[in-house]
Amino acid sequence: MGCCAGALFIAGAPRVALVFLWLFTDRLSLAFDSFLMGLVGFILLPYTTTLYAAAYAPIGGVTGIGWLVVIAGLLLDIGSYSSGAYSGQRQYSTR
Repeated sequence: MGCCAGALFIAGAPRVALVFLWLFTDRLSLAFDSFLMGLVGFILLPYTTTLYAAAYAPIGGVTGIGWLVVIAGLLLDIGSYSSGAYSGQRQYSTR
């Protein structure tokens, strides 16, 4: 049950999920070598950053199915940016 609640939380608010990961776990410090990489991910690609940190294994890194999870995060980021651009274009286009 906790896994499903976590997945819903990540899907709804990836930046808030990143803050919680940073405050209450060590996943971000394990997944990223520097604070700057996490910060850039927080600003530009929040879904990808969150799912990369979730898929990262301390010994082997991201492998196998984990890369599919990271790619899904990238697709979510691209979708969120493109849907915002599309709705802005529809709102301000002349009819």
